[in-house]
Amino acid sequence: MKIEVILTPAELPALKQRDLSAAACVVFDVLRATSSFATALQNGAKAIIPVSEISEALAMRQKQPDVLLGGERNGVKIRAELTGGVDFDFGNSPREYKPEKVHGKTIVSTTTNGTRALRACAGANTVLAASFLNLTTTAQFLRKLSPAQIVLVCAGTHENTALEDVLAAGALCEMLAGSSCCDDRTAQRAVPAQFSDSTEIAWRAYTQAKADLAATVRTSENARRLLAIPELRDDVPFCLQHDRFPLVVTRTGDGTTFISVS
Repeated sequence: MKIEVILTPAELPALKQRDLSAAACVVFDVLRATSSFATALQNGAKAIIPVSEISEALAMRQKQPDVLLGGERNGVKIRAELTGGVDFDFGNSPREYKPEKVHGKTIVSTTTNGTRALRACAGANTVLAASFLNLTTTAQFLRKLSPAQIVLVCAGTHENTALEDVLAAGALCEMLAGSSCCDDRTAQRAVPAQFSDSTEIAWRAYTQAKADLAATVRTSENARRLLAIPELRDDVPFCLQHDRFPLVVTRTGDGTTFISVS
Protein backbone atom coordinates (compact mmCIF):
# COMPACT_ATOMS: atom_id res chain seq x y z
CA MET A 1 0.00 0.00 0.00
CA LYS A 2 1.15 3.54 -0.74
CA ILE A 3 1.42 5.82 2.31
CA GLU A 4 1.38 9.61 2.07
CA VAL A 5 1.43 12.23 4.81
CA ILE A 6 -0.23 15.64 4.59
CA LEU A 7 2.06 17.69 6.80
CA THR A 8 0.33 21.07 6.86
CA PRO A 9 -3.20 22.52 6.75
CA ALA A 10 -2.15 24.50 3.67
CA GLU A 11 -2.48 21.21 1.74
CA LEU A 12 -6.09 20.58 2.78
CA PRO A 13 -7.86 22.49 -0.04
CA ALA A 14 -5.96 20.46 -2.64
CA LEU A 15 -6.66 17.24 -0.73
CA LYS A 16 -10.37 17.98 -0.81
CA GLN A 17 -10.26 18.14 -4.63
CA ARG A 18 -8.46 14.83 -5.11
CA ASP A 19 -9.97 11.49 -6.00
CA LEU A 20 -9.78 9.63 -2.69
CA SER A 21 -12.30 6.94 -3.56
CA ALA A 22 -9.72 4.16 -3.11
CA ALA A 23 -7.99 5.76 -0.12
CA ALA A 24 -8.19 5.48 3.63
CA CYS A 25 -7.56 8.85 5.31
CA VAL A 26 -6.35 9.00 8.91
CA VAL A 27 -6.66 12.38 10.62
CA PHE A 28 -4.41 13.33 13.54
CA ASP A 29 -5.19 16.25 15.84
CA VAL A 30 -3.29 14.95 18.84
CA LEU A 31 -3.63 18.16 20.88
CA ARG A 32 -6.53 17.62 21.11
CA ALA A 33 -9.57 16.91 18.93
CA THR A 34 -8.90 13.32 17.85
CA SER A 35 -7.68 12.46 21.35
CA SER A 36 -10.98 13.80 22.70
CA PHE A 37 -12.96 11.78 20.14
CA ALA A 38 -11.24 8.56 21.23
CA THR A 39 -11.72 9.34 24.91
CA ALA A 40 -15.41 10.21 24.56
CA LEU A 41 -16.16 7.06 22.57
CA GLN A 42 -14.16 4.88 24.94
CA ASN A 43 -16.18 6.34 27.80
CA GLY A 44 -19.47 5.39 26.21
CA ALA A 45 -20.44 8.20 23.86
CA LYS A 46 -22.73 6.95 21.12
CA ALA A 47 -21.21 9.03 18.31
CA ILE A 48 -19.28 12.18 17.43
CA ILE A 49 -20.49 14.54 14.71
CA PRO A 50 -17.73 16.98 13.67
CA VAL A 51 -18.86 20.28 12.14
CA SER A 52 -16.86 23.23 10.90
CA GLU A 53 -18.75 26.17 12.38
CA ILE A 54 -20.26 27.07 15.73
CA SER A 55 -23.49 27.93 13.92
CA GLU A 56 -23.71 24.36 12.56
CA ALA A 57 -23.39 22.94 16.06
CA LEU A 58 -26.08 25.25 17.39
CA ALA A 59 -28.41 24.34 14.54
CA MET A 60 -28.00 20.65 15.35
CA ARG A 61 -28.79 21.33 19.00
CA GLN A 62 -32.01 23.07 17.93
CA LYS A 63 -33.04 20.03 15.88
CA GLN A 64 -31.85 17.49 18.46
CA PRO A 65 -31.99 19.03 21.95
CA ASP A 66 -30.40 15.96 23.57
CA VAL A 67 -27.06 16.24 21.74
CA LEU A 68 -24.08 17.59 23.65
CA LEU A 69 -21.87 20.33 22.26
CA GLY A 70 -18.08 20.21 22.44
CA GLY A 71 -15.21 22.13 20.96
CA GLU A 72 -12.94 25.14 21.16
CA ARG A 73 -11.89 28.39 19.65
CA ASN A 74 -8.34 29.56 20.33
CA GLY A 75 -7.91 26.47 22.48
CA VAL A 76 -10.61 27.21 25.04
CA LYS A 77 -14.20 26.11 25.54
CA ILE A 78 -16.81 27.90 23.44
CA ARG A 79 -18.79 30.25 25.67
CA ALA A 80 -22.00 32.24 25.37
CA GLU A 81 -20.30 35.34 24.02
CA LEU A 82 -19.42 33.44 20.83
CA THR A 83 -22.80 31.74 20.44
CA GLY A 84 -25.33 34.37 21.40
CA GLY A 85 -26.11 32.84 24.76
CA VAL A 86 -25.21 29.11 24.79
CA ASP A 87 -22.25 27.69 26.70
CA PHE A 88 -20.93 24.48 25.13
CA ASP A 89 -21.06 21.40 27.34
CA PHE A 90 -17.39 20.56 26.78
CA GLY A 91 -14.23 22.20 25.61
CA ASN A 92 -11.58 20.25 23.74
CA SER A 93 -9.92 18.61 26.73
CA PRO A 94 -10.19 14.81 26.58
CA ARG A 95 -10.27 14.75 30.36
CA GLU A 96 -13.69 16.46 30.33
CA TYR A 97 -15.36 13.58 28.49
CA LYS A 98 -16.08 11.46 31.55
CA PRO A 99 -18.30 8.35 31.41
CA GLU A 100 -21.02 9.83 33.58
CA LYS A 101 -21.31 12.81 31.21
CA VAL A 102 -21.06 11.17 27.80
CA HIS A 103 -22.46 7.65 28.10
CA GLY A 104 -25.08 7.06 25.42
CA LYS A 105 -24.81 10.61 24.12
CA THR A 106 -24.11 12.03 20.68
CA ILE A 107 -21.59 14.87 20.75
CA VAL A 108 -21.42 17.59 18.11
CA SER A 109 -17.87 18.92 17.97
CA THR A 110 -16.32 21.95 16.31
CA THR A 111 -12.63 22.78 16.62
CA THR A 112 -10.23 25.13 14.90
CA ASN A 113 -8.30 22.56 12.86
CA GLY A 114 -9.46 19.02 13.59
CA THR A 115 -12.92 19.22 12.08
CA ARG A 116 -11.57 21.09 9.06
CA ALA A 117 -9.11 18.26 8.39
CA LEU A 118 -11.86 15.66 8.70
CA ARG A 119 -14.03 17.58 6.23
CA ALA A 120 -11.16 17.67 3.73
CA CYS A 121 -11.26 13.86 3.66
CA ALA A 122 -14.95 13.71 2.77
CA GLY A 123 -14.32 11.92 -0.54
CA ALA A 124 -12.26 9.11 0.96
CA ASN A 125 -13.52 5.55 1.05
CA THR A 126 -12.57 5.29 4.74
CA VAL A 127 -11.89 8.06 7.26
CA LEU A 128 -10.37 7.41 10.70
CA ALA A 129 -9.61 9.76 13.57
CA ALA A 130 -6.41 8.71 15.33
CA SER A 131 -4.16 9.73 18.17
CA PHE A 132 -1.45 8.17 20.30
CA LEU A 133 -4.28 6.92 22.53
CA ASN A 134 -5.54 4.44 19.91
CA LEU A 135 -2.58 4.08 17.58
CA THR A 136 -2.04 0.31 17.58
CA THR A 137 -5.69 -0.58 16.99
CA THR A 138 -5.75 1.95 14.16
CA ALA A 139 -2.68 0.31 12.59
CA GLN A 140 -4.22 -3.15 12.95
CA PHE A 141 -7.43 -1.94 11.32
CA LEU A 142 -5.51 -0.51 8.37
CA ARG A 143 -3.45 -3.65 7.92
CA LYS A 144 -6.64 -5.73 7.78
CA LEU A 145 -8.35 -3.24 5.45
CA SER A 146 -5.28 -3.10 3.18
CA PRO A 147 -6.35 -0.11 1.07
CA ALA A 148 -4.44 0.81 -2.07
CA GLN A 149 -3.56 4.17 -0.57
CA ILE A 150 -3.33 5.55 2.95
CA VAL A 151 -3.27 9.31 3.50
CA LEU A 152 -2.24 10.45 6.98
CA VAL A 153 -3.56 13.97 7.56
CA CYS A 154 -1.92 16.22 10.15
CA ALA A 155 -4.53 18.77 11.25
CA GLY A 156 -1.92 21.31 12.32
CA THR A 157 -2.23 24.57 14.24
CA HIS A 158 -4.08 27.33 12.42
CA GLU A 159 -2.19 27.29 9.08
CA ASN A 160 1.00 25.77 10.47
CA THR A 161 2.38 22.28 10.86
CA ALA A 162 1.86 20.76 14.32
CA LEU A 163 4.86 18.76 15.52
CA GLU A 164 2.79 16.36 17.63
CA ASP A 165 0.60 15.43 14.65
CA VAL A 166 3.63 14.76 12.47
CA LEU A 167 5.15 12.56 15.17
CA ALA A 168 1.93 10.56 15.56
CA ALA A 169 1.75 10.09 11.79
CA GLY A 170 5.37 8.94 11.83
CA ALA A 171 4.62 6.46 14.59
CA LEU A 172 1.79 4.99 12.54
CA CYS A 173 4.08 4.81 9.50
CA GLU A 174 6.54 2.79 11.54
CA MET A 175 3.83 0.36 12.60
CA LEU A 176 2.56 -0.05 9.05
CA ALA A 177 6.06 -0.49 7.64
CA GLY A 178 6.76 -3.26 10.15
CA SER A 179 10.12 -4.93 9.62
CA SER A 180 11.26 -2.23 7.21
CA CYS A 181 11.81 0.07 10.18
CA CYS A 182 15.05 -0.11 12.02
CA ASP A 183 15.40 0.72 15.72
CA ASP A 184 19.18 1.08 15.57
CA ARG A 185 19.74 4.77 15.00
CA THR A 186 23.28 4.16 13.82
CA ALA A 187 22.23 1.70 11.15
CA GLN A 188 21.31 2.50 7.58
CA ARG A 189 17.54 2.64 7.21
CA ALA A 190 15.92 1.38 4.05
CA VAL A 191 12.94 3.56 3.26
CA PRO A 192 9.94 1.42 2.25
CA ALA A 193 9.23 1.71 -1.45
CA GLN A 194 5.67 2.89 -0.90
CA PHE A 195 6.64 5.84 1.32
CA SER A 196 6.29 9.29 -0.20
CA ASP A 197 8.86 11.93 0.75
CA SER A 198 6.40 13.48 3.21
CA THR A 199 5.94 10.06 4.82
CA GLU A 200 9.67 9.66 5.18
CA ILE A 201 9.85 13.09 6.86
CA ALA A 202 7.22 12.07 9.44
CA TRP A 203 8.74 8.64 9.97
CA ARG A 204 12.27 9.95 10.47
CA ALA A 205 11.02 12.69 12.81
CA TYR A 206 9.34 10.06 14.96
CA THR A 207 12.34 7.71 15.04
CA GLN A 208 14.49 10.60 16.28
CA ALA A 209 11.95 11.68 18.92
CA LYS A 210 10.50 8.42 20.24
CA ALA A 211 13.18 7.80 22.89
CA ASP A 212 11.78 10.81 24.78
CA LEU A 213 8.60 11.71 22.98
CA ALA A 214 7.20 13.79 25.83
CA ALA A 215 10.23 16.06 25.94
CA THR A 216 10.04 16.65 22.20
CA VAL A 217 6.32 17.39 22.18
CA ARG A 218 6.66 19.82 25.08
CA THR A 219 8.61 22.09 22.73
CA SER A 220 5.73 22.27 20.23
CA GLU A 221 3.55 25.33 19.79
CA ASN A 222 0.38 23.60 20.94
CA ALA A 223 1.99 22.00 23.97
CA ARG A 224 3.59 25.26 25.09
CA ARG A 225 0.20 26.99 24.89
CA LEU A 226 -1.59 24.27 26.85
CA LEU A 227 1.15 23.95 29.45
CA ALA A 228 0.81 27.68 30.16
CA ILE A 229 -2.88 27.24 31.10
CA PRO A 230 -3.14 25.60 34.54
CA GLU A 231 -6.48 23.87 33.93
CA LEU A 232 -5.30 22.44 30.58
CA ARG A 233 -1.66 21.54 31.18
CA ASP A 234 -2.49 17.94 32.10
CA ASP A 235 -3.95 17.43 28.63
CA VAL A 236 -0.44 17.19 27.19
CA PRO A 237 0.73 14.06 29.05
CA PHE A 238 -2.76 12.57 28.77
CA CYS A 239 -2.73 12.82 24.97
CA LEU A 240 0.76 11.28 24.73
CA GLN A 241 -0.26 7.98 26.34
CA HIS A 242 0.30 5.14 23.91
CA ASP A 243 -2.55 2.74 23.28
CA ARG A 244 -4.71 3.59 26.26
CA PHE A 245 -7.87 2.75 24.29
CA PRO A 246 -8.35 -0.42 22.19
CA LEU A 247 -10.69 1.14 19.66
CA VAL A 248 -10.80 2.56 16.16
CA VAL A 249 -12.63 5.84 15.51
CA THR A 250 -14.20 5.54 12.08
CA ARG A 251 -16.67 7.44 9.93
CA THR A 252 -20.05 5.83 9.37
CA GLY A 253 -21.65 5.26 5.99
CA ASP A 254 -23.60 8.52 6.06
CA GLY A 255 -20.29 10.43 5.98
CA THR A 256 -21.13 12.75 8.87
CA THR A 257 -20.71 10.73 12.04
CA PHE A 258 -17.84 8.98 13.81
CA ILE A 259 -18.25 5.91 15.98
CA SER A 260 -15.94 3.43 17.66
CA VAL A 261 -15.26 -0.13 16.57
CA SER A 262 -13.12 -2.68 18.38
